[in-house]
Amino acid sequence: QVQLVESGGGLVQPGGSLRLSCAASGITFSAAAMSWFRQAPRKERELVASIFSAGGRTNYADSVKGRFTISRDNAKNTLYRQMNSLQPEDTAVYYCNAYLNYGSYWGQGTQVAVSS
Repeated sequence: QVQLVESGGGLVQPGGSLRLSCAASGITFSAAAMSWFRQAPRKERELVASIFSAGGRTNYADSVKGRFTISRDNAKNTLYRQMNSLQPEDTAVYYCNAYLNYGSYWGQGTQVAVSS
């Protein structure tokens, strides 16, 4: 059974930081392309950042470049995202996604709220 469990969300003030984690099980984590998506209220889900299985190449949405860092620990089957300089427009439910050649899997999401 595939499980992706996100954690680390919460309420933070503008300019603050959070670190999200996504613990994976039931998949060959090291072979998966891993991504973070987010969905704000009344908006479509959007891709925020990706890290590929081979070589660890990363991609970021323009809106988060320079502020968010995606990383992975294949020994721990865990995906991370460090978010700095958070702004109210970063408020959303954040989901991790695992993409393999036999399927795509989602976590349940973790809420991030940025407000003073």
